[in-house]
Amino acid sequence: MGLTRAPYHPLAGKKVRVVSMPCWELFDEQPAEYRESVLPSSVTARVSVEAATSFGWGKYLGLKGKHVGIDDFGASAPAPVLYEKFGITTAKVIEAAKASMA
Repeated sequence: MGLTRAPYHPLAGKKVRVVSMPCWELFDEQPAEYRESVLPSSVTARVSVEAATSFGWGKYLGLKGKHVGIDDFGASAPAPVLYEKFGITTAKVIEAAKASMA
């Protein structure tokens, strides 16, 4: 799922960045200065996107953060079908980003 930087993009004019966090444990082992540079405490508008549970993301999202993902178990289908059914779409990420900035 890509977020474009086109000027007509719904988040145009906002300072937005994408952070990949493939392993919480490795991130947590990094020095505090590094963690702060990646996820500044002054930035409270955060969105996590994962084709899995929201469990555990609260630590990184904070109180205003939003999660886009699946909190159910047992669904099986090709990824594009699941993503659409469970709302793991660019439109939902943009909606979550706007809600976390409100």
